[in-house]
Amino acid sequence: MQLANITTRPPHLVQALEALAQRADYRAAADTLLDELSGITVLVAKRYTNDKTAEGLQEAYHLTVGCISLGISQAELPDTDESKLSFLLHHGAEYVFQMGFRHIKELSALPYVAFISEFDNDSFVQQRNLKALFYEICRADPSATWAADDVYRRELASRRENQRFVECARWLRKQHYAGPIKDSDLDANAVIAIAVIFGIAGDGRIVARTGQKDIESLISRTRKTPPDIEAAWGKLLEHIPVEFQPLLRERMDEYRDTIIKKILSRSKAKTVITEIQDFYAGNELDVEYP
Repeated sequence: MQLANITTRPPHLVQALEALAQRADYRAAADTLLDELSGITVLVAKRYTNDKTAEGLQEAYHLTVGCISLGISQAELPDTDESKLSFLLHHGAEYVFQMGFRHIKELSALPYVAFISEFDNDSFVQQRNLKALFYEICRADPSATWAADDVYRRELASRRENQRFVECARWLRKQHYAGPIKDSDLDANAVIAIAVIFGIAGDGRIVARTGQKDIESLISRTRKTPPDIEAAWGKLLEHIPVEFQPLLRERMDEYRDTIIKKILSRSKAKTVITEIQDFYAGNELDVEYP
């Protein structure tokens, strides 16, 4: 039986320090790095942990190690300990720490989910989210395996995808057939779902918000005169910017044999309406009936 390979990798900062220890003239550089790391750790403790306790300083040290390691990982260096050390010595630990922290700030500014609330603009909420993300990605035990760069890449990809949905939904809202929708809260997935569902009407209108009466009317019209779904969606896509079309096409592929089929079927209209309200329209549903 062949055992699976287990790869252990310490944080990039630790790898750089291990490379420094192999140099014959390491002492001066080591003293400089030690002073820089101590200063950074104290500043992190004052702002994010507790500079009055040993536990707070230890936690700050782990955050410092991880943040510097993240900065190194994003510099696109050759994967050697020596290259990481050269980069660290050339720029200094504080600069590399700021690089890592800047990546965290930029990541924090991207939406965690494809839903935007007015509370997202609150400075307290923003700082709380930044701190949570800083802890989640940058806390690193120097003696343990480190994979925070992979966590960062996955989180960045996820949030960029959410940002694409948000930007698409904002555009759809501005083009809403009844006039721009200006609410501060935004359920991006719901906006896109509504636009795709109402696209089967074939009139080319962009619908970004709906109500029960509108859903009832859509079901009634499309059952009375079944539309050419592909042609109807094609007409909708003619009005959509090229960069947003793939998102709508994905939803079209998903809905073609699910909710669209139910809309055109003999299923009870009330059942279909409830499903659209509960699973598609989300927070973009106007309340019309008591």
